[in-house]
Amino acid sequence: MHRTEVDVAAEAVTGLAASFASLPSWTLDENQLADLEMLLSGAFAPLTGFMTAADVSSVCERGTLADGTAWPVPVTLDVPEGATPPAQRRLALNDTEGVPLAVLDISERSPVLMPAPAPAGRGGRHARPAGAAGTAGTAGPGPAATGLVRLSGQLIKCRDPEHGPFRQLRRTPAQARAELGEGPVLAFVTRRPLNARQIGQLRHVAGQLRARLLLLPLVTGMADVVIRPEALVRTVRAATRHLPSGTLVVPVALAARNVGAEREIALRALVAAAYGATHLFTDEPEAPTVRAAIPIMSAGDWAYDRAAEIWRPLALIEPGTERADLAMGELEDLLDWGEEVPAWFTPPAVAAELRRARPPRSERGLVIFFTGLSGSGKSTIARGLRDALSERGDRTVSLLDGDLVRDLLSAGLTFSRADRDLNIARIGFVATEVARHGGIAICAPIAPYAQARARVRSMAREVGDFLLVHVATPVQVCEARDRKGLYAKARAGVIDNFTGVSDPYEEPTDAELTIDTSAMSRQQSVDAILRLLTAGGWLPEDELPESRGPGR
Repeated sequence: MHRTEVDVAAEAVTGLAASFASLPSWTLDENQLADLEMLLSGAFAPLTGFMTAADVSSVCERGTLADGTAWPVPVTLDVPEGATPPAQRRLALNDTEGVPLAVLDISERSPVLMPAPAPAGRGGRHARPAGAAGTAGTAGPGPAATGLVRLSGQLIKCRDPEHGPFRQLRRTPAQARAELGEGPVLAFVTRRPLNARQIGQLRHVAGQLRARLLLLPLVTGMADVVIRPEALVRTVRAATRHLPSGTLVVPVALAARNVGAEREIALRALVAAAYGATHLFTDEPEAPTVRAAIPIMSAGDWAYDRAAEIWRPLALIEPGTERADLAMGELEDLLDWGEEVPAWFTPPAVAAELRRARPPRSERGLVIFFTGLSGSGKSTIARGLRDALSERGDRTVSLLDGDLVRDLLSAGLTFSRADRDLNIARIGFVATEVARHGGIAICAPIAPYAQARARVRSMAREVGDFLLVHVATPVQVCEARDRKGLYAKARAGVIDNFTGVSDPYEEPTDAELTIDTSAMSRQQSVDAILRLLTAGGWLPEDELPESRGPGR
């Protein structure tokens, strides 16, 4: 049997990974994985590793690397201070399954600081480096430490990433450039499905340039409208049926950054250029005046010509016959209510993918998450809601109650902050799986911490919807109802870490509904939630025909 070049390369990669097996490792989060993939693939050229403090400072202040090379955003790796010993010179970087993708040759460590408040009158759009921990400045003369350390250095590649949707469509920048060949290439970078206006504009601008089209859907983080990145890719591919032959679709793992519109478009231009684009398309009426790697092209102001039944430049349409684009949020509203997406707005093939990715709320998975003190009435209302939904027969329902979950799903956990967060994460995981398959998951833990609740909201919204119900019964009423004597034991010091007595409860500021069972009966509380579900479209309107959601 003869060894091929592929065999030799595979053995080399395996040997390299094995040689780094004894190194300390760090499991990258989604955005860090995206940055690593961009660095390893060459999409962030000339960067070959994570930036030094000097580069970060220069990028934030001047929009260039320390050597003067134009660069719009910081690319950094921030980890907890204890992730790697101070004397350690190398760190293995793993994907979420623990597979080492690269090794960081650490050349510099620097503390990650909270940014100071922006001076009055100067704004703060670019004051905070992307990837830095914290979102607010600190009072006083200087910034405060965050408990994170920023690691800088070059990367040693172990293997290609295997995570993410549509891997078969992925290309390295070098592969994309080779496939596109010579000649003009017009790129469009997007987190949102294409509509008929954008399709017409792309055809128009590409025709003017005599350019091939390169579509770069961004598949890290949540997509606009369709949420899931794989759904975004499907909608973009559906749109290519109405674009010139030879249009190339390459999913790109570019993470979202809070850096402002100008720096974001400069970054997109840089990435598009790496993939072989000579021009970047923007669907804004005017191209922004930013320093970019390639020219940025706009088609101008377009509208739908109702007489000709096409999208075209507004100047060519007879006044009074034009139709404007859908307003912000109107497409989402149509999909949520199961209403038809008009053919003038987007082609039928794209509309079909939109409906697949974002079914009506009446068919979509939903997590109803109760939070409140012990004895507030969460479990009672949750059981009543489950019974009411089961009686209606509209949806399949699963109940994840606090005590039941503690006995089964989270047996062995303590009431420490870490274990409480883990308990909520486990509940959220199961509830999300229920919602993924179109069911309603009702959860009724205490869930005292806002960050843990936000994590469940984020998980659920990737596959369906999330409603937070705060059962805001006063602690005095909860304590008076206490059938198990838990409050008395907590005040006597027999029970530690008891929410509302010896442990804090962070009241929600983002609840969709607030209920006080000291002023409402069980049935009134259940009815209030059913009204919310009906008004929002998650339940049929048989009983409340006059109710519609906000903005309808």
